[in-house]
Amino acid sequence: MKNIADGFDHLFKLISTQDFLEMKSLGGEIPFFIAPYKAKDQVEVDKAINGLKNKLKNQGIKVLEVNLYDVAIKLLDQELGPGEIFEMEKQMDKEEFKEALQSTLDLEEVLLPAIKQLIVSSKAKVYFLTGIGLVFPFIRSHNILNNLQNIAKEAPSVAFFPGEYNGYTLELFGLLKDDNYYRAFNIDNQKIKA
Repeated sequence: MKNIADGFDHLFKLISTQDFLEMKSLGGEIPFFIAPYKAKDQVEVDKAINGLKNKLKNQGIKVLEVNLYDVAIKLLDQELGPGEIFEMEKQMDKEEFKEALQSTLDLEEVLLPAIKQLIVSSKAKVYFLTGIGLVFPFIRSHNILNNLQNIAKEAPSVAFFPGEYNGYTLELFGLLKDDNYYRAFNIDNQKIKA
């Protein structure tokens, strides 16, 4: 997304089409999209996401935003007690702390079921995945994206990714290359049908 305003105008026009919402024209592929942006634009993108959600809501399109950071903090507070994770961070070295987080937020046993519950109870027409950069390195983007595709099938998903996506690899923050293949579309390349 080179220009934030133009990029989000494109997103609004695309997401509000019936073809997008009904997941047509995907050739049998899953309705999963990556919206890459420059990490330095995070604050502006956060504001634009809120604006996009409001515009879509005004069009009768319910959006579920799954912010990975917020979900992780809520789960950690439930498991350890409110704010305890910050006390643990002070007492552990970085590697121990990362392992403790990954263990407590086990992807298959804890994190994905929590996200699935949000999806099931939302009745949303589109899902937004945010907070990807905020949970690095204890939740890796390729793990969440590969697994989310299995639980977010009822509506199209848009993952807002702070980095670059070329259709095959993700580069978090434009620096950390991950060679895994993703069955997702770069939303910047999606055309709006008239």
